[in-house]
Amino acid sequence: MLVNGCDCSIVLKTAHREIDVPYSDETLREAVSILQEEASIEGDGICKAIQKKSGVTGCVVTPLTIGTAPLLLYLAMGSAGMPLFVSETRNIYKYNLNLLPLEDTEHFDLIQDRKNERLFYEYCRVLGFELRVMRDETIKLKLDLCGEYPTRPYPYIETFEREAGERFSGDCVTYTINGKDYKNIYGVTLVSKKKGGTKTEIWIKRALQKGTDIPSDIEELVITAQLIKDKYEYRHYGTFSIKIKRLVFISDETEVNANGAVISPLRFYVSGGVSTEVFTAGEELIP
Repeated sequence: MLVNGCDCSIVLKTAHREIDVPYSDETLREAVSILQEEASIEGDGICKAIQKKSGVTGCVVTPLTIGTAPLLLYLAMGSAGMPLFVSETRNIYKYNLNLLPLEDTEHFDLIQDRKNERLFYEYCRVLGFELRVMRDETIKLKLDLCGEYPTRPYPYIETFEREAGERFSGDCVTYTINGKDYKNIYGVTLVSKKKGGTKTEIWIKRALQKGTDIPSDIEELVITAQLIKDKYEYRHYGTFSIKIKRLVFISDETEVNANGAVISPLRFYVSGGVSTEVFTAGEELIP
C-alpha cells in the first residue's frame, strides 16, 4: 500500500464548505475489483480475470485544529443539531454531534493535491473513524473512507487556503469518569466502525498508581479538550468535549514485563451513546 509523503494536501468539499485539512498521513487509492471469466465447458480451460475500477478506498489521518475540528468531527459522528447560541459571549455557538448507528453518513468530495497532480474523489463517505488522544502529541482523527466513483483528475488550477489554526494537544485534555476527575489517564483511543451497524470501542491508557485505578463499571466518560488557557477572549471557542455512555469492560491489556512506569490500556465496549459538543465562532452551518 502506497503511503504518500508530506507533499500531499487534502481538501474536503461539502455542500456548504470547502476546507483544507492539515496533512498527517493518507493511504487513499483507487479501489479495484476483479471480473473473472470462467472457461467454457468445451473451451481450452483458460480463466481470465479483468481489473475493474470500482471507486475509492483508504483513509486520511489529520490533526484537529480550531478551524477543522467542527467539520471533521461532524463527518465522523454523522449527525449535527442546530447551532445554539452560548450566552455571555459575543458570537459563539455550540453544536451537538451524535454518533448514529447508521452505515450511510454525509457524503462529501475530496481533492488530493500533490506536487505534480490533483486527484478528485467524488461522493465519499466515512465508514469508520479513530480518535487518538495521547500526552505529548496532537489530537488526531483517522477517517476510513470509501467512494463510489473512480478517481479522476481535478481540472481547476485555483489555490486552496491552507489551514494554519492552532492544533489541539493531548496535554490539555481532562477526563471525568462517573463525575470524578482522573489525573492518571495518559490518553484514549476511540474506535468506531459503521459498516453493518455502528460498533464502538475505547481504549483507556492509564499510568498504574495505587488507589487511583480506573473503575471497570463506567456509566459516563467525558473527555474535554481545550486550547491554551486565556488565549481566546471567549474560552468556549477553543473547546470540544466527547461524552460516552455505558462502557462495558472487555479486558486489561497491561504489559507487566516493563521497566519503570507502566502505561497500560484498558479495553471497553461502548454500549450507550456517543455525543460531542463543539464550539464555533458564528452561526454558520458545519456541513
